Amino acid sequence: MEGRMQDWPLIVSRVLEYAARWHPTQEIVCRTVEGPVVISSYADLDRRARLCALALQDLGIRQGDVVGTLAWNTTRHLESWYGVMGIGAVCHTLNPRLSDSDITYIAHHGQDRIILTDSTFLPILGRIWKQLPLLEAVVVLTDRQHMPQPSPDLPPKLLCYEQLLDACTPQLPALRFSSDRIEYSCCPRCVLQGVRYTHRSNFLHSFLVTQPDALCLGAGSSMLMVVPMFHANSWGVNFAAPMVGCRLVLPGPALDGASMHHMIETYKVDVTAMVPTVVVGLLQHLAAHNAALRSLKRLVIGGAAAPRSMIETLERSGVEVRHMWGMTELSPVGSIGLPTGRQLAEGMSTDDLMALKACQGRPHVLCDMRLVDDAGKVLPNDGTAVGDLQVRGPIVVQQYHRHEQRTVDSERWFSTGDVASIDQHGTMKISDRSKDVVKSGGEWISSIALENTAAGHPKVLEAAVIAVPDERWGAAQGAPAAHSVVPQPHAAGDKEALRVEVLQYMASHPQVAKFARPDDVVVLAEIPHTATGKVSKLTLRKMFEGYKPLPGGGLSKL
Repeated sequence: MEGRMQDWPLIVSRVLEYAARWHPTQEIVCRTVEGPVVISSYADLDRRARLCALALQDLGIRQGDVVGTLAWNTTRHLESWYGVMGIGAVCHTLNPRLSDSDITYIAHHGQDRIILTDSTFLPILGRIWKQLPLLEAVVVLTDRQHMPQPSPDLPPKLLCYEQLLDACTPQLPALRFSSDRIEYSCCPRCVLQGVRYTHRSNFLHSFLVTQPDALCLGAGSSMLMVVPMFHANSWGVNFAAPMVGCRLVLPGPALDGASMHHMIETYKVDVTAMVPTVVVGLLQHLAAHNAALRSLKRLVIGGAAAPRSMIETLERSGVEVRHMWGMTELSPVGSIGLPTGRQLAEGMSTDDLMALKACQGRPHVLCDMRLVDDAGKVLPNDGTAVGDLQVRGPIVVQQYHRHEQRTVDSERWFSTGDVASIDQHGTMKISDRSKDVVKSGGEWISSIALENTAAGHPKVLEAAVIAVPDERWGAAQGAPAAHSVVPQPHAAGDKEALRVEVLQYMASHPQVAKFARPDDVVVLAEIPHTATGKVSKLTLRKMFEGYKPLPGGGLSKL
């Protein structure tokens, strides 16, 4: 028997239409690339997105064409995001933090016809545009006053975004999205892969992240959207915020601790989401200026594992921390670090709750999850078994963009490349990326656990663990482990003293097994990061290629 409910397409145009109709005056606060803070509304966003759609059509963009964006989190970027999809074109976000060669590859592989960019990133396009034969024009997201002068260092065809919108008829079209989006991810094999979302997957995911056990967004929320739009859809915030009609605060290019704190306090931000490296900058600013977070109630951390010490610092400040795990291939949220109803009913000690918050959390209704061993055997959820983490669901990738082969098995399980355990409550804890696992004498060592422990030292700001080859255990096993740490500003003086202190701290720590103790600690001015804010283990391994273990312990610098 067929159902008798309406067939209502799950397309993200509904999101903006809803916000403009039912929350038309809700504020969108934006720090512009030009500097000033500009306040607009969802009604303004909807109107300008329609103008953008018209302007793109005037430039010859049609359904199925690909339009790239290379921009910060601003209202112009957000309205062009909706405008591109509003004519059935494909919105393709480019990550400016990648290398020129990677951006070139991604824009060419994505088949971008037009790129919308902030003036900040024009030098990048000036260096690579000749290698993009399909690129027809570059639209600068600014007004006529701030347009750059023609230069041999810039692409030849530069168009002014505001002039294009001004030239459009006031008779606005209906936005009817019919195509998808592309994001590029570094897959477990370190190859840039395109993930093409659908409107259905984005719509479902947006519903998910508004929920109480996720971002917990409502019409009364004030959300600071820190995660870049070029990083996994800003974790879905750009769709979720208008879906509930909350105030949206866009930081633009100012992502330093002082700027984050100013936006949070000035616009009464009560919820935000950040990667750990941005949180570090915020905490450093607060400590240096004896400042507080008066309005912020909830901070979601993802993109990389958050050290327990970071979580405890924020919680002591009155900010609830929620750990989220995901990846571009999951739209991106896959799990949320909150206790179950049974755990809450039975009661949890503060220590147990902090330990849970440091985990990656429980899968949600749109993401099934399991562990398998090297032979493909499903492992139990007992908190002890460690295996390859696999996921499936309506928000999970099935096939990479322009790839003939599916990325999933016959039962549609996608291998994440993470090594993890799952306990009896469904809480998942990642031990490592499969390519970063350390093994010593037949024992697996979690680099994430060691990093979080080291970051708990009062003089350590950030820590990373890598393996170096050993004649006894073999290069293939990758032992022993070497720690790299960045000191807190007040402890940056005597590197050798800090090195010895951290080694002793790790050797005496009750949660560090004897076989997992690092063989050396190297104090660095900074730890290299990837374009998405994660520690670059690849760069660290290259930096320490010449290290060898000394007979009495420690590593020699060659």
